[in-house]
Amino acid sequence: MSKLENYAQVLDEAALGSQAIAPIDSDNTLSLDDAYRIQSLSIGRRLARGERRVGVKMGFTSRAKMAQMGLSDMIWGRLTDAMLLEEGGEVDSGRFVHPRVEPEIAFLLKQPLAGNVSAPEALAAVEAIAPALEIIDSRYCDFKFNLPEVIADNASSSAFALGAWHTPQCDFGNLGLVMRIDGRPVQVGSTAALLGHPLRSLVAAARLSAAAGEPLQAGWIVLAGGATPAEWLKPGQHVSVQMQQLGSAGFQLRA
Repeated sequence: MSKLENYAQVLDEAALGSQAIAPIDSDNTLSLDDAYRIQSLSIGRRLARGERRVGVKMGFTSRAKMAQMGLSDMIWGRLTDAMLLEEGGEVDSGRFVHPRVEPEIAFLLKQPLAGNVSAPEALAAVEAIAPALEIIDSRYCDFKFNLPEVIADNASSSAFALGAWHTPQCDFGNLGLVMRIDGRPVQVGSTAALLGHPLRSLVAAARLSAAAGEPLQAGWIVLAGGATPAEWLKPGQHVSVQMQQLGSAGFQLRA
């Protein structure tokens, strides 16, 4: 087993067992290419167990966050069907190590989308849009990691819930949203926080996934990235997001 395969196994087993692990790159030797290879190998282990690939999630989708991390581009992770939560349902808190949640907008594709596409080309590939919540849950102790480590750990993506799908023909570039925990507003924001318009995140997803040899497919979901800072989740809490024009999405974290 190669070093990268070993790291992939360690991360996969940590996610499967909901166990925190020590950083895998304490000597800062992993490149970003190494990190994405580890992520691919780790998700490959899930697919071998019967999970099915259903899309892509985008991360660091604000210019301020990219600058903070010393990046000129977003990061991304892979979504599988086992990560999709029932809207309005319960999810066992035992699935996670130290979960956080953030509100997002999701795209459902009706046709493949690959390479350097324009925003109108990206929009033409969209079947529908929906409000979404993503649970991010780093497998590293104390939620501390460097950039290659978070990429290797599937960009911290762990689960997501989707609201009802709507036509993408509405103007969704600046939709107001409120995320609540147990009915109390904890974050207020707008879809404009995603690089000025969520379509820019979809354009980047098409480019980055194609460069990795995994172009976006018809029927895939693309999570456009957190529209506000993430909030810590505790067992027993109910989380919801209400998004202008698009309605709501939510779930209960079962104790």
